[in-house]
Amino acid sequence: MSEERFTRFADFYPYYLAEHRHPLCRAMHYIGSTGVLALLAIAWITGQWLWLLGVPVMGYGFAWIGHFFIEKNRPATFTYPFYSLAGDWVMYFEFLTGRLKARLRQPGSTDR
Repeated sequence: MSEERFTRFADFYPYYLAEHRHPLCRAMHYIGSTGVLALLAIAWITGQWLWLLGVPVMGYGFAWIGHFFIEKNRPATFTYPFYSLAGDWVMYFEFLTGRLKARLRQPGSTDR
């Protein structure tokens, strides 16, 4: 893990992507993020707000499985909780819009 402390998200995001090189790790994040959106929708539509208790389990659970068992690294969440949360949603958006492949091909990024 880098000893550098990030003070801007623009500087953090390339580091975030480097910590998510393995496509299966990223896939676990996408599953978790999609599950979070589904739980939010279910809670909103049904008015049963207890569904919201599953949001952190869904989001962090899948992501951490990806890190510990696939990527074999420590999630950035522990050091940069807010940047990491933002990075997850930016990565998800870039994946859904087809922009992530180009971003991963930029210098300094390595995709497996």
